[in-house]
Amino acid sequence: MKLHSPAAARNVGPIGDVLADWLPQFGLVLEIASGSGEHAIAFARRFPKLVWQPTDPDPSALGSITTWREEEGSANLLAPLRLDVTERPWPVSKAEAVMAINLVHISPWEASLGLLAGAADVLEPGGPLIFYGPWRVPGEPLARSNHDFEAQLKARDPRFGIRDVATFAAAAREAGFSLAQQRAMPANNRMLLFRRAG
Repeated sequence: MKLHSPAAARNVGPIGDVLADWLPQFGLVLEIASGSGEHAIAFARRFPKLVWQPTDPDPSALGSITTWREEEGSANLLAPLRLDVTERPWPVSKAEAVMAINLVHISPWEASLGLLAGAADVLEPGGPLIFYGPWRVPGEPLARSNHDFEAQLKARDPRFGIRDVATFAAAAREAGFSLAQQRAMPANNRMLLFRRAG
């Protein structure tokens, strides 16, 4: 059964424009928490020289990705894999890029640490680790919409929440990554580019 994400339809273009600058020309992109699969469909089509590997821990998401792929997938879109970032080893041993869209704020902090550790295992030095979602930026007030959104997240699970860029970057450094770039995105979101240290 195909799932649909209104947010994916809205943000796929702006995210893709940034990915065009940040992704390598060739190789495998490991997408963490692919959800409905709509981003994977769109990005595999937009970047035909890359191989796209969608993943998710949720069986319903895996089923949705499979259906989207069977109906609309391009040749460079691989079958989805079950991947829980907190479980090691990951089912993929090497990737040229790793990305996660709208994951960090809707998962416990342990998931972020697991993602960083797992990405460090599969990326070569210099390899990009890319995030998209709402973030707290030091020195900038949290937008009212994000403040309300975070209240909803914490009502759902007190372990969820919009993460601070500086705090996350510090955890990434401990895992072997440096924050290379940031870009403000529509609807008070942000993209972060980390690179694996040599």
